[in-house]
Amino acid sequence: MPSQGLHPGFIPPYILHRLIDHGSEWQRSRALNTLSHVRQLLPNPGKPGQAPVVEKAVPGTLQRNVYDAHQLTVLPGALVRVEGQRASGDAAVDEAYDALGATHDFFWQVFGRDSIDNRGLPLAGTVHYGEGYDNAFWNGAQMVFGDGDGEVFQRFTRSLDVVAHELTHGIIESEAGLVYRNQSGALNESISDVFGVLTRQYVLKHNAETADWLIGADLLTDKVKGKGLRSMSHPGTAYDDPVLGKDPQPAHMRDFIVTQDDNGGVHLNSGIPNRAFYLAAMALGGSAWEQAGQIWYDTLCDNKLDNDTDFQGFATLTVEHARERFGATQAAAVHKAWAGVGVDVT
Repeated sequence: MPSQGLHPGFIPPYILHRLIDHGSEWQRSRALNTLSHVRQLLPNPGKPGQAPVVEKAVPGTLQRNVYDAHQLTVLPGALVRVEGQRASGDAAVDEAYDALGATHDFFWQVFGRDSIDNRGLPLAGTVHYGEGYDNAFWNGAQMVFGDGDGEVFQRFTRSLDVVAHELTHGIIESEAGLVYRNQSGALNESISDVFGVLTRQYVLKHNAETADWLIGADLLTDKVKGKGLRSMSHPGTAYDDPVLGKDPQPAHMRDFIVTQDDNGGVHLNSGIPNRAFYLAAMALGGSAWEQAGQIWYDTLCDNKLDNDTDFQGFATLTVEHARERFGATQAAAVHKAWAGVGVDVT
């Protein structure tokens, strides 16, 4: 089922507003440009043009196409690297190519999922989008990457978990269509964070205890006082910076933020289910994708998951899937994780 809402990109509007209010002249101009574009951005389903289509005889076969927008905002741009070609020498092109591949391989190897739509959709990405563009997004057909302003944000292709996060939005559209507003929207963001961080952990071979549980750790320049854009282990602690302000994410339902901004706080309140996943992964131990990730993936693909579900509805299904796939001990651990963030499971 299709999702009902706009995914404006990885960087939340409230961060762009902070840059507009507190950043340098260059930071303000780049944030204004990015925010203006986000407001105009509409989902763009369908296949990006100019991509050579290859018949896929073998499930799980990877097909990537990377384009260069040359600082324009016209998609997809000039085709610069296709599947199997050697590295281009352009860092953004090659990082995008590698990150698309790593995300595809993670979902195929771990969950047996054949690309975004589970039917082998070729993966496309456009780099060098806009001038100093402070975002990355999935538009319903492809990934798009800005180069960042260079003062707060580095190029968005640097961060594998950001790429995997945005591609997961496509998977959510394909499977559950979670409405991008209020608690279902916060779950949409949280699930994208979950599989973004799991992709990175899988590539780095980190287990639950050795992982840093940060989202966007590779995005911030050295000028920013912060570890990343979000912390799944301790929401609200990712950054505390004169320009960006303090990470506003809550970690518990007692601090749930009621707001009309940010589509009802989708990037804010996602900290609550993020911490629930972290607590579940730590309790279950080992590599987080093996049990906790599988439970979350089973839940996402469950046709009983309503597209306007709230935290409690999603949590209840995770406990059911933990019990069905792994047993009572794992179900109890997942139940306890949700209770740890103030979500009661029925």
